[in-house]
This record gives sequence, C-alpha cells and structure tokens, in this order.
Amino acid sequence: MKTPLPSRRQFIAATAAAPFVLRGQSKTNRPTVAVIGTGSRGDGLARTAVDYADLLYTCDVFLKRAENIAKILKRGNHVAKATTDFRRVLEDKAVDAVFIATPHHWHTPIAVRALEAGKHVYIEKPASHVYSEGRLLIDAARKAKRLVQHGTQMRSSEVTMKADEVLKSGLLGEIKLSRAWSIEPRHHPAPLPDEKPPPELDYNTWLGPAPQRAYNRNRVGRWRWYRDYGNGEMGDDGIHDIDLAVWGLGVDTLPVKIAAHGADINLKGETEYPNHCNASFQYADGREVLYETRNWAPYRMHGFDSGNAFYGTDGYMIFSRRGFFQTYLGAKEEKGPGMRGGHGSREHVKYFIEAIAGKKVPIFGAELAHRSCTLVHLGEIAYRLGRTLAFDPKTETFPKDAEATAMLTKKYRAPWGYKKS
Repeated sequence: MKTPLPSRRQFIAATAAAPFVLRGQSKTNRPTVAVIGTGSRGDGLARTAVDYADLLYTCDVFLKRAENIAKILKRGNHVAKATTDFRRVLEDKAVDAVFIATPHHWHTPIAVRALEAGKHVYIEKPASHVYSEGRLLIDAARKAKRLVQHGTQMRSSEVTMKADEVLKSGLLGEIKLSRAWSIEPRHHPAPLPDEKPPPELDYNTWLGPAPQRAYNRNRVGRWRWYRDYGNGEMGDDGIHDIDLAVWGLGVDTLPVKIAAHGADINLKGETEYPNHCNASFQYADGREVLYETRNWAPYRMHGFDSGNAFYGTDGYMIFSRRGFFQTYLGAKEEKGPGMRGGHGSREHVKYFIEAIAGKKVPIFGAELAHRSCTLVHLGEIAYRLGRTLAFDPKTETFPKDAEATAMLTKKYRAPWGYKKS
C-alpha cells in the first residue's frame, strides 16, 4: 500500500519487462486466459480479452451462458471449454490468468485460490466482500509473485493520465479534499417467496461461501442488494468513484476516522441497503474523502451521474469516469486545463494482458485495490453501527471497539474458507 498511481511520465517510461513467466502452451505465443463469471460484465471482459489473449475457458454457474459466449468467441477451430466449476480452470496449468466477474462474495475466494494455483488475476470490483479479504488478497499475491489488477478501468484512461499530470503539477495547489458521488436511480422488485432453483443453475456453487438458504429469484437475480452476496451501491458502482477519489487525493495509507449515515428515501421494493448514503473518511494528516450516493434522484451533479471533485488550495477539478475533467482556478474559478476522452475499459484489459506477458510494468496491484475497497467496507460498518469510528491502519482494527472490529471479517460456509498460514 505504498505505490500511488504513477505520473504520466512515469507511466510512459515504464517499459521494462515484468518479472513473470507465462505458463500457457498457446500456439499463438499469446497469454492464455479464462473468464470466471460470464454475465454482462464477464461477457464484456471476454470479448475484449480475445483481442489480446487466447481464451481457454469460460466458467459460469449457468452452463448455457458459459457455452454461449465460448461459441460466440470461437477463433478458427478453437472453442473455449465451458464449465460450471472454476476449480477445473485453476487445475489447468495451461491457463496463465483468470478474469473474475462473479457476484462479490466469490471475488476473493476465487482470486486467492487462483493465485495459489499460479495464475495472474484480473478481479472485478470490489476486489473484496469484507475488509479482511483485502489483506488475504495482498498476501496471496505476494506469496505467489503474481499480478492482481482491479477492475476499476478508468485508471487506464488517457483522461486519468492527463488529469494525474495536472494534479501533480501543483496547478491546483495542495489537494485537501476529495468528493465522490454516484447518482443513479435504482428500482427494486417486490419481495418474492422462496422456491426450488431452476435446473439450469448450479445453485450450491452460486451460494459458495455464503450462508445456506433456499433459492429466491430476487436474491440470485439482484444479488448486489443483499449483504450475503453484494456490497450495495457503494461497493458495486460507487467503488469506481471512490477509487478515483482516493487516487485524486493522493493518499497512500488508510483512513483513521470514518462516519456514515443513510436513509430509505422514496425506497420501494426489496433491498438490504439504503438508497441514500453519505460517508466521510479522514486521514491522519487531515485530508478527507467524502462520498454520496442518491439512488432516488433523476438529475446529476456537475453534469455527471458518477463523478469526483478534487479541491486544492488554489483551484479544483471536476472529474468523471465517463471520460472528462475540467479545472477551475482561483477565486474567480477561471477555466484551466480540461479534457474529454475514453473510460479505459479496453485499455485496462489490454494493460493487464501486456503486463503478464512482460510488455508492461505492472502498476495496478492488490494494494491499490485494497486501499480503495477499504473505504467501502469501513463506510458500511460505520453506517450499520450508526456511530463515528476510529480506525488504526497499523493494527487494522478499531481500537476499543470489539463490535466494529468483528465486522471486518465474516464466516464462510465450508469448504470455502481460507487456510490458516
């Protein structure tokens, strides 16, 4: 957790080969990959990955879904093998790397096992379901000497690189405060009764480390809004903006003071998360990140449904992962440097594959992922407990608050826990 995003100059200068050796037996001399979780996000990752790597497996608890994307992405006579069991993928030494795009509760359990099997890992956001998993991911990556890249793709956009130059130039002075927001209306279905799982779903594997319970279409189809499987708005979509808030503020540690509150404003339907939440994260030097989500509002902030503001002593920047930034200078808020561009999705996948192939220096590690995901987890704990929390980044606990500290981890359904080191 000591490596901030490089400047544009450092980024471009990073041409030394990465210290990794490909294990795959690809006849095309390209890295070999597998995609685990082939829903909408996994489908998109697979379609991009095949432009830079050979796809050996598609894996999903809905076998038909895995088979369909494998057929769509057929290259010549090669069709990726489709399976419902990710362990089959990890056992195959021909696979260099895996893309993980499952529900959140499966992200780290699969990632740690993939690293132990010698695979590089591209893990969708949030990388962890609870705080303790971030530390497990870091330790596993270090031990395996393999690359972990978080699916916060705006990190690879040319817009972010140029904004990084501006922020580091001192034009805005010292950045003291960073704000992130996610304002996207959400609609939740009415409660449904439990029922038998459909035959086409491997429901036991879908549950995985989550508590055993009967199948429910809401919980499986809209898993993001249930704590056993997802991290709500803050962890699902808001993590993009939180990640950028941490980057823009330029911090390389974890917050020490956290507060959060929320409400069910105009909420209809079933969800375990509020549809309005505000959270603040203060660092030891006094700098602060603010986060707000409004799932009931039809309008935007500064013209963007998802965005950031970085406030410096001499000016500020409005930034959005939709591919935009603009600076405003001095008391008169005169326009300074700005830019429009891409959102980095394709570039992020390409960077990961080139990094594992030794063509780029890996700069998006597990530490970066954990630094951002930490805010999601600590903010959720503060919200659920309803009080301001003091966190110690060195001990990774809430001193004198056993109740909050216990919420940094969770129980896992056998056999999906972790080995004690």
